[in-house]
Amino acid sequence: MEHYGWLSLLPPVITVALALLTKEVIFSLFTGVFVGYLIVNGWNPVTALIDATDGIANSLNDGWNIRIILFCALLGAFVGLMQATGAASAFGKWMASKVKSRKGTLIITWLFGIFIFIDDYFNSLTIGTVMRPVTDEQKISRAKLAYILDSTAAPVSVLAPISSWVVTIMSIIKGSDGFSKLGVSEFTFFILLIPINLYAILAILMVLQTILRRDFGPMAKSENRALKGLGLYNAEFGQPTGEVKEGIVVKERARAIDMILPILVLVGLAVIFFPITTYLGAIDGENIHTFSEAVKSMTLKEAFNNTDASKALFYASLFTLVFASIYFMLRGLLTIQKVGEAIVGGIKSMVPALVILTLAWTIGTVIKSSPEDGGLGLSKYLAHVVTSGGFPLWALPVVVFIIAAAISFATGTSWGTFAIMIPIAMPIAIALAEKTGANLLNSALITVGASIGGAIFGDHCSPISDTTILSSTGAGCPHLEHVATQMPYATFVMVISALGYLIAGIFNSPVAGFVSALIVFFIAYEVMIRVRKPVEE
Repeated sequence: MEHYGWLSLLPPVITVALALLTKEVIFSLFTGVFVGYLIVNGWNPVTALIDATDGIANSLNDGWNIRIILFCALLGAFVGLMQATGAASAFGKWMASKVKSRKGTLIITWLFGIFIFIDDYFNSLTIGTVMRPVTDEQKISRAKLAYILDSTAAPVSVLAPISSWVVTIMSIIKGSDGFSKLGVSEFTFFILLIPINLYAILAILMVLQTILRRDFGPMAKSENRALKGLGLYNAEFGQPTGEVKEGIVVKERARAIDMILPILVLVGLAVIFFPITTYLGAIDGENIHTFSEAVKSMTLKEAFNNTDASKALFYASLFTLVFASIYFMLRGLLTIQKVGEAIVGGIKSMVPALVILTLAWTIGTVIKSSPEDGGLGLSKYLAHVVTSGGFPLWALPVVVFIIAAAISFATGTSWGTFAIMIPIAMPIAIALAEKTGANLLNSALITVGASIGGAIFGDHCSPISDTTILSSTGAGCPHLEHVATQMPYATFVMVISALGYLIAGIFNSPVAGFVSALIVFFIAYEVMIRVRKPVEE
């Protein structure tokens, strides 16, 4: 038996349904895991619960997975250190001091958001706290600030090669059925994904367009009110969601370099460790005995392509944390006791994400594994259904994008949507590509890119998304005003992204989807600002 037939659909369907109803992703994922093992164990709830807990433990009994967990935890610790020192605040003030114009302030805020790519929460709260007094002085509406914060949080984090988002996506991709047929490492696959992550790219460009060109829709009204001195926010939507105080500490001694240097060290070490881990892994004691022999045995490109990203990122984060701790103590920004407190606090902030990631691995294992290996064989069942049912490969990316967008918007989480959609979308894309003779790698890239793009849409604009709420808080903007002013922009980008995925699917080309989406984006934006009444100056 290769699969359990339609029963193998129950875990993901129940997970999605519960997530939509309860808005609680951890509970929904665990229920999906339990249902999967319930089916495998002949509907015996006792053995199913035992196997479910064993499955969760086995997910962590893997070198790759545990290093990803440790990387995320260490990244949280690194963010905790940055918050405790006030380095980010010093960096923001330094950037803000370089410009005095309204447009310049907006561009600096946008650039600041791109530079802080390591964590979306850190992005929203830190930049909001630092830039809010500056944007207030320039009569920039709180809604516009909240929009910039939100659009440079998840969309930036998911594109940066070094972040907790990236390792989460790589982990889910690596464990998806059919990935081994693509002939690339999970890190190479992620790099190739970047151009087809259309929603994230266009969301970031949309911010720049509204700064350099003009706002439209509800955002234009909020900006007009602020420019006229009628209020930085619309009280009809309620009061601002609060001032950010806790966790954002400003040290008088902190300087911009205290933010820049540790991040440069993190990026630099990651780049160095990517090939080094490959060379070290090539030393087998038989054909290759030394590091120098390993270097000579392959090109630098091959070393990057074959790298174990979990090792490289884990080593980079560990060395960076040590460096940052010593550096901040030598600078007199933190005592050894404060370093310990900041590290513990930062790790605690990552716990919910780590639980989601562990459950994502577990449900992925039980639904993709064959019955002989204690799983349901869902990927084989879905591949059989779509290939025998004549479903067109060209339509798959846009359908996946829309489904992922609906799930993430309703649940307010992108990570949960990654966990649900990628393990389902990957094997279907590969099976359809094999049947039609299409390029396997392109088909997988476009479909997985569509899964990620749809997931980011929900995280970006859902009223119940944590980053949406934190962006309102960081900007001191009424939450409903932030949602109302951002929604037209997010929807505009989503529609164009869907068109890009449709074209990418038709031509089975990520490049075609990327280029067409960019062209339509700039043309459509010009049309929108011309048919809408401009902001009164």
